Amino acid sequence: MAPVQQARKQSSLPAGYKEDHAKGAMLRFEDSLPRLPVPTLEETAKRYLKSVHPLLSQSEFESTTKAVKEFVAPGGPGETLQKRLVARREQPEVRNWIAEWWNDAAYMAYRDPVVPYVSYFYSHRDDRKRRNPAKRAAAITTAVLEFKKAVDQGTLEPEYMKKLPMAMSSYEYMFNCSRVPKKPADTTVKFPHKENAHIIVIRKNQFWKVPHEVGGKQLNTSELELQFNRIYEKAEKSTGVGLLTSQNRDVWAEVYPRLKAASEVNAASVDAIESASFVVCLDDASPVTLEERAHQYWHGDGSNRWFDKPLQFIINDNGTSGFMGEHSMMDGTPTHRLNDEASKMIFTNALPFDDPNVRSDLPNPTPLRFNITPELQKDIGDAQAHFSRQIGAHELRVQAYQGYGKGLIKKFKCSPDAYVQMIIQLAYHKFYGKNRPTYESAATRRFQQGRTETCRTVSDESVAFCNAMADHDTPPEKAQELLRSALNAHVKYISDASDGRGVDRHLFGLKKCLKEGEPVPALYQDPAYSYSSTWFISSSQLSSEYFNGYGWSQVVDDGWGIAYMINENSIQFNVCSKGLGSEKMSFYLNEAAGDMRDLMLPTLEAPKAKI
Repeated sequence: MAPVQQARKQSSLPAGYKEDHAKGAMLRFEDSLPRLPVPTLEETAKRYLKSVHPLLSQSEFESTTKAVKEFVAPGGPGETLQKRLVARREQPEVRNWIAEWWNDAAYMAYRDPVVPYVSYFYSHRDDRKRRNPAKRAAAITTAVLEFKKAVDQGTLEPEYMKKLPMAMSSYEYMFNCSRVPKKPADTTVKFPHKENAHIIVIRKNQFWKVPHEVGGKQLNTSELELQFNRIYEKAEKSTGVGLLTSQNRDVWAEVYPRLKAASEVNAASVDAIESASFVVCLDDASPVTLEERAHQYWHGDGSNRWFDKPLQFIINDNGTSGFMGEHSMMDGTPTHRLNDEASKMIFTNALPFDDPNVRSDLPNPTPLRFNITPELQKDIGDAQAHFSRQIGAHELRVQAYQGYGKGLIKKFKCSPDAYVQMIIQLAYHKFYGKNRPTYESAATRRFQQGRTETCRTVSDESVAFCNAMADHDTPPEKAQELLRSALNAHVKYISDASDGRGVDRHLFGLKKCLKEGEPVPALYQDPAYSYSSTWFISSSQLSSEYFNGYGWSQVVDDGWGIAYMINENSIQFNVCSKGLGSEKMSFYLNEAAGDMRDLMLPTLEAPKAKI
């Protein structure tokens, strides 16, 4: 993930950026952000061929080159599709030519369960002051409500990348929002925040509705703590209705209307959950190790959750905490900012968390009821079995590498993100003896309704570096030179991708412009097209000094999900696979990080002798 600069006021912007203060601080740049460009056919063809070259044999590459040349030739199919795509971009009502297509294809029409394939998690740093779970939950809720206020009122300052403001439109789907299962594609429902000033708290699979405003005044931290304690005292083990949200989306889409139709009580309970500001899960667990925590925040036992909510904060009995996000309408950068800023408020005591005043007339939390018919009971049992199979097939390991972090990497005069991507490439090469297609998320949020583009990490330069490291006869100076070339190639590609000039979204958009009955161009039937976008490694970076974990699943059965955080003096990898040997990959990541440090240390200038 391209690094996002912390939100700050921007005084000088390039021409074309206008501030519409009537929209509030958060959205003031939204209408003047540039629209996502459509790259030229020629530049995408060139970039595509460069990206597949290290992945193919000579004969395969010749065949792919032929298909690409046919596609982009004057009068070829690419020319027609490009004209259609450019025409779509120019339509006044289309703010981002890929947004609707991508949301549908990548998320809403995706039918595998959101957990583990769409959801992601953050593990929070321990709060030694609040080991008591009710205290921890109350502080987190207070800080999140403070952030929510800035979003609701539109006062949240935009983020900037390379000094340019970023799209803030996805924040609309952060609070009082929910994904809803539907065939053939899910939908999203958004509720007005003023009429829905409540959170949902789940304890022992039982759902509770807790207003966070009473008499027009927000509950303070002590009042929230009281409400959480009341739930801890009263919660009784209930049927895990939340398990239904862990199902395959088509299965859940069939159960969902039956759940609501079974009784008016059920329908009202589902409505209360979907309209809630966010969810707080009080888990009956006490994870200690980073791996135990990762499992708890990534999926838990499947029942003390509502996986369709975009924001779920998880607090364990031992006071450890984390976050789980649903990905469909928001990428990681907004929820990363939410969790990072909320944590900072807590650790710097930026809010009156210690206000002891508690109103005597606070209403008790309201338990939400569900009438579970025998058919729904079977649906829940099926969901439990399905969940257990899904999660049981996955291996997760955390490599908390303490050898060094971005502090030393910057001394090597290297991009920290590109450097860690090469650690991942080297580790994969150690494991398999070769490199395969790798995805890194690049943010395109400097465009209207921007989300992500693919950064293709494998390059001729990265493969040359990995091969050199595997050859013990390679002189260190040569390996250093090859590493710097690989880093430069990576920085170039991710910069282009963030500027809307990657390969994958453009080729996807061109294919979407095919009309029914038209022949599919040879480029899309070429095996290299599907192979080069089969992500044997799916990777991304989000870093915070307030987190001790972050991760998600692999995206193909024979691939890896590798999330990483680069902090000042450490690098952390969350390694996930479907039984491919996550322990071994974790070892190779550690070894690769050490190898690259040893390679680069001699390049640092020797300290000058004191006279």
